[in-house]
Order: sequence, then C-alpha cells, then structure tokens
Amino acid sequence: MNYIIRIRNLREDSDKTQQEIADYLGTSQTMYARYERGANEMPIRHLIKLAEYYNVSLDYLCGLTDIPHPYPRIK
Repeated sequence: MNYIIRIRNLREDSDKTQQEIADYLGTSQTMYARYERGANEMPIRHLIKLAEYYNVSLDYLCGLTDIPHPYPRIK
C-alpha cells in the first residue's frame, strides 16, 4: 500500500472533502485530486503536513509500516 491509498483512506475516514484537505495544504482541490489519483507526486511538505494533521507517522503515510502512531517528538 502506498501513500496514494493512505491519503484517500485517511481523508474518507475523517469525513473530510478533498476541498477541505486542499485548503489545509494551501493547494487547489484539482491538484489534491491529482495527488489522490497518482497523476502528480505529492511534495514532501504536503506529506509532512498530512502526517501532522492525521497524527500518523510518515512511515505509515508512505506505506512503510502498518502502525499509524507517530514516534515521540524530539524536543
């Protein structure tokens, strides 16, 4: 499973629209839809923001693990 499937599933599980997530990321709904379809690669800055938004690790978001909880932050 890669980030394309994860970002769509996380959005749908949170009952958010593509427009709401696009607004959060500071992009258009059209561009966000292209990310979810895999037509464009999502920039790392957007992946980081989504990981923070959904409170999951980047490893989970990118499909490297099935454990969604992030590692503790280094202060």
